[in-house]
Amino acid sequence: MAAVDSELPFTQVDVFAPGPKPGNPVAVVHDADALSTEQMQSFANWTNLSETTFLLKPTDPGADYRLRIFTPRAELPFAGHPTLGSAHAWLENAGRPHNEGQLVQECGAGLVSIRQHGPDLAFAAPPLRRSGPVEQAVLDQALSGLGIGPEQVLGSNWVDNGPGWLGIRMASAQEVLALKPDFAAMGDLLVGVIGPFGGDGPADFEVRAFAPGVDVPEDPVTGSVNAGLAQWLFAQGQVDGSYTVRQGTVLGRGGQLNIAREGDIIWVGGASRTVIRGRVSF
Repeated sequence: MAAVDSELPFTQVDVFAPGPKPGNPVAVVHDADALSTEQMQSFANWTNLSETTFLLKPTDPGADYRLRIFTPRAELPFAGHPTLGSAHAWLENAGRPHNEGQLVQECGAGLVSIRQHGPDLAFAAPPLRRSGPVEQAVLDQALSGLGIGPEQVLGSNWVDNGPGWLGIRMASAQEVLALKPDFAAMGDLLVGVIGPFGGDGPADFEVRAFAPGVDVPEDPVTGSVNAGLAQWLFAQGQVDGSYTVRQGTVLGRGGQLNIAREGDIIWVGGASRTVIRGRVSF
């Protein structure tokens, strides 16, 4: 990191887990307008979390704040759990939205709507940047990385809302949980896999998300991939109403997401709680 010349407020938020097991942490640096991109990327590399975010003043008059999102390796235009965790931190740090109960985040993907539903927050799934069939060579690489054959795949599709996700449907949550990915074979692909529980399961679906290309081999709980998967599932008629997702099970996390469609908007929500408050030096 750069030489110490300033201290900024810092929050670390656990997202998508009501407890007792944790969800996915995000590091949030407040009032970060004076930081350079290099400082932001260096700090994100140091935290070594799946994402670190930086809250800035908005440039769009319709936004409440602007957010930059970094993995340990690269900046992302959008990511889901950092969006909710950063909104939670902004509100706790005396942020006041233009409209009570409704926030507007400016980020690389444009403007993202966030709403408060009781103690939880939910974001409106942003438009897909890429959808449609996955090219055969790319799909073959994804299946090799997942260690499965084509007969285990019920469907595949691009579900890219910024990071670059492709989605794969499997027949059951148990098959998703049994995956033993080969990250070297997966390469730079970002792959989200979903399978249903059915009956009396702990949720409607189990999801796992793999992003070794951005130094996140398996993400504990992933808002962006669930947003993209939801848009695909609704478009294909695989779901027709609200549903729940469990994620992070293999990693010992307690991720829980709620997916709801209202008109043309798909909302992705869950719990957020602050676990660390302080100041960080740059």
